[in-house]
Amino acid sequence: MRFSAAQAPAAAPSPLTRHYTEGEKLTYHMKGSNDGWNYEVQANGIVKKDTAGHFIEEYGWSDFKSNGPMSLSPASLSFRQTLSLDPAIRPSIPNLSVVQPFLIGPITDSLTFYADLWLAIQQSDLKRPGDHAYVKVGDPASWADGNYTILGESSIDFDLTLKEFDSSNQVATLSVKHVPPVQPKVKSPAVWMSTPVADTPNNWVQVTKNESGNYEAGMGKETFDVEIKVSLKDGKILSATLDNLVQARHRECSDAALLDCGQPVDHQIHRQIELRLMP
Repeated sequence: MRFSAAQAPAAAPSPLTRHYTEGEKLTYHMKGSNDGWNYEVQANGIVKKDTAGHFIEEYGWSDFKSNGPMSLSPASLSFRQTLSLDPAIRPSIPNLSVVQPFLIGPITDSLTFYADLWLAIQQSDLKRPGDHAYVKVGDPASWADGNYTILGESSIDFDLTLKEFDSSNQVATLSVKHVPPVQPKVKSPAVWMSTPVADTPNNWVQVTKNESGNYEAGMGKETFDVEIKVSLKDGKILSATLDNLVQARHRECSDAALLDCGQPVDHQIHRQIELRLMP
C-alpha cells in the first residue's frame, strides 16, 4: 500500500526525547581536569518557557573550587546560561565576555553535552542500541571572549552511537565522537598556521594575548570523546563525561598579524570533564 504525504505515518520519536516539566529544578556538579589544573563547580537550574513558549533550562554557576574556594565576580554570579533539548531551539554560545576566564570552560563544556544530546535527538537512525549516525557539520564554533582569547575556533563533525539501554534503571548510554571534517573551516590568520600538526588538516585555532602584550597563537587537531547517560523516563542528562585532546603547535608573536614569531613548540592539551545530576 502506498501512502500520500498526508497519510504517511509520523516518525517514531527518539527514545532520548526530553519531556519537560515547567518549574523543575536541576543541580549539576562538574569536575574538570585541564592539563593538571583541577576544579569543581556547581550549576543550579530551573525549567522555564521562553517568549515563544519553548522549554529552556536556565542555569547560574556557583561554588567554584580549585585548591580551595575561588571568588566569582558579581557579573559571573549573575550570569545565566540558557540550555535546551527542545528541537526548536538551536544550541548557541552565550556572551562569554561578561564572565571570568576560568568559568568559560564549564559554560562551554555544559553546552557541549547539551548540544550533543540535542543533535542525537534529531537523528532518525538512533532508535535502538547499536544504531549509528554520522553528521557532517564543519561550521566553526567559537569560544573567543574578545578580551583574553582573541580567536578561538574548532571545526568538527559528529560520530554518534546509541550504545545501550539499561531497562531496569531506564537509562540510555549515548556515545558522541567529535572528529575533524575532511575540510575544516577554522580561520588561519597566518600562513604558517596552515601546516597540519597531526594526521588531519588543522581543525582547531586559538590566539590569546598574554600579560606581556604578546600573542600566543596555536593551531592543531582537536577531538572529543563524549559519553552521556540519559533518562529514558524524561530525557534529562543524568551524567556525562568528556575527554578532549588537542595536538597543538604554538608560537609566541609580537604582532597581531602573527608574522613576527618565535620558534614553534608542539604540545598536547588534555582535558577531562565529569558532569553529574545531583539528587
